[in-house]
Amino acid sequence: MRLSRRGLLAGAAVGGGLVVAWSLWPREFDTPLSPGRGEWAFGAWLKIAHDGVVTVAVPQLEMGQGITTLLPQLVAAELGADWRQIAVEPAPVSGAYANVPLAAKWAPLWMPMLPGLADGPDALLALRYAQEEPFNATAEGLSLAAFEGPAREAAAAARAMLVMAAAERWGVAWEECDAHSGFVFHDGKQLSFAALAGDASRFSPPDPPPINPQPYGEGPGLLAEDETVPYPRLDLPAKVDGSYLFAGDVRLPNMIYAAIHHGPVGTEELTGFDLAAARKVRGLVQVVKNPRWIAALGETWWAAEQALKALKPRFKLSAAPDSDSIEQRLDNALLKGDAVRIATRGGGDAALGDPSVTYRYDIAPATHATLETASATARMADGRLELWVASQAPEHARRAAARAVGLSDRDVVIYPMGAGGSFDRRLEHDHAIEAAVLAQAAGRPVQLIWSRAQEAVAGRPRAPLACLASGWTAKENGTATGLRLRVAMPATVREFGKRLFDNKTAEAALRVTDSAADPLAFEGALVPYAIPDIAIDHVPVNVGLPSGRMRGNAHAYLAFAVECFVDELAKRVGREPLSYRMELLGEDPRLAECLQRAARLAQWDGGADKSGQGIACWRIGGDGGTGGSADPEAPEEAVARIACVATAHAGDGGVKVSKLAAAVDLGRIVNLDIARQQIEGGLLFGMSLATGSAFSYSKGAPTSGRLAGLALPRLGDAPEVTVEFIAGNGLPADPGEIGVAVAAPAIANALQSATGLRMRRLPLISEGI
Repeated sequence: MRLSRRGLLAGAAVGGGLVVAWSLWPREFDTPLSPGRGEWAFGAWLKIAHDGVVTVAVPQLEMGQGITTLLPQLVAAELGADWRQIAVEPAPVSGAYANVPLAAKWAPLWMPMLPGLADGPDALLALRYAQEEPFNATAEGLSLAAFEGPAREAAAAARAMLVMAAAERWGVAWEECDAHSGFVFHDGKQLSFAALAGDASRFSPPDPPPINPQPYGEGPGLLAEDETVPYPRLDLPAKVDGSYLFAGDVRLPNMIYAAIHHGPVGTEELTGFDLAAARKVRGLVQVVKNPRWIAALGETWWAAEQALKALKPRFKLSAAPDSDSIEQRLDNALLKGDAVRIATRGGGDAALGDPSVTYRYDIAPATHATLETASATARMADGRLELWVASQAPEHARRAAARAVGLSDRDVVIYPMGAGGSFDRRLEHDHAIEAAVLAQAAGRPVQLIWSRAQEAVAGRPRAPLACLASGWTAKENGTATGLRLRVAMPATVREFGKRLFDNKTAEAALRVTDSAADPLAFEGALVPYAIPDIAIDHVPVNVGLPSGRMRGNAHAYLAFAVECFVDELAKRVGREPLSYRMELLGEDPRLAECLQRAARLAQWDGGADKSGQGIACWRIGGDGGTGGSADPEAPEEAVARIACVATAHAGDGGVKVSKLAAAVDLGRIVNLDIARQQIEGGLLFGMSLATGSAFSYSKGAPTSGRLAGLALPRLGDAPEVTVEFIAGNGLPADPGEIGVAVAAPAIANALQSATGLRMRRLPLISEGI
């Protein structure tokens, strides 16, 4: 988001005058970092110690995406520090770390009446909201968009202050000095950051700070494979040797352990349990009950879990969903429900007449299946609550926990922990609330760890949906001229917003949003192809199952429907799938280049029958394929593009994927290793959604709560993965979501080639090939 003087004045004129706009202008914040002995803080982002260690504050949750390396890397490169002297600490929640782009994107969730936040006073309102909340959430791959600028400016200011301190000692102009490798240099003389930090803290930096125009090294935005200044992940050694601390690793004096049993979806109340049987379990300390859950507290987690099993809790259910009822509701909505037009390109479908073809695609509820289940440690004493928890929205978790135990927000402290996987699962904070309630009831520290079965019951799966894709094609060559998607699904993003921003229970959020249209659930629906007329319709339906965010979000399910449908359009008229797509990508040549490169990587044979090759492409961000609006005053937007060729066949037990070859355009790449990890991981995660990860439900609960029941790919199932990056100069785009979106349709298209069967349901294994 770009806030200029011109934009402020223009927006103020529209919004009612300078007084209104000025009241929304960004505030100044006290430095949130607390320097230790022998340390000096340089703004909100870094501290330098007397031994030369540079500690960088990271306000985002590390959940595997490498943000605790990416932001410190930007600071180190801008500061001129040696990577070996960099340390990291989680930043405290503060308005100084406002995630403004995410606040703007999610504005319909925290202020439903606000029409948009692109320019003028609305943009300032998003800024002020993010600062005042404070809103530091980690989501949507917007960490670099939110924090690259502030972090680099802070580092540039600190570099200038260090240089000024050295220049004063040498009696030279500070502009004549240089800083790199942790030293300041001038005419053969050098001084270390360690020697200069104390004196440097007294100087005032220039305004604006002198930003380095080449922060990532030489070349057009892409680090070379043999980069001369490597930035290995800072969190990797501790994760390899086991010393990295997660919420379940916390140990406190007098701490006990909790195991919990949640009622199925549709639970009205806890009606009974066998306390006498639980008391026979050695190590049981206490039983705590709630209308919708019951927990056993023990001297060990195993004791607590065994006592919980002995309790055999019973719940009264009301309208508990099962897979049949979910599908029936989706069927009824898709065929008979009232649709809301979400988006239109050209004339929509108003003048197109009957479509040339219509196909239906279905997607089952899918689970995140993180390695670390929901975990939190809580201590409540002297009217103060402390929480050790991994949260993508720590301030909202803190407030929810405070309300649950009757404390004010200022009496609750969250110590941010890394997450053992998230995929947006840690945007939910039920476990933080439960840990706080249990610590209050026990009067001593409590560590709560959900079992895998409870993660399945009480987690929020990706929403199920049914989609009718209709296409209009030119008679002469079958090229797509019109597209309509009619999608029946819950208002899943609005539902999530009620839980996060309004602190609603899952049941209440479901009731409030059951008939609401949800534009945020259709991000990316205006496809990258130059199809003149597009209409996107949402048929909101309450399937009785609370749903939540998942890696890839709307892009993951829309890409499956669209890219499978485009493949079907090509096959229907005897066209080769690659050339068919290329003809439609005249407005996005960079995505076309991704397609061509992926085809070369995979030795694409045209997707001929029995070849087992399938192709798909997708884009996240951008407008009309240009990577931004046609308005020259509009802010530049980061755009991620990918094309993937999958090689797959039907084997014993289901789908076998042998190769995934992808070409990716992320604009400027900050860290090549991390970008590669994220693309490879995203492709494999997308593969898991194609072949498994789905739940079936009976009486409000998954029929299997074990990882073994999810048909997840194992190490032996992992395909050969080849990724090629295309150098770019645009803003650095997030690599974490784009691979997820493209994998499933590429695999589905490959299976059609291999078997001759078109599978239109995720997961593909459910088709019974």
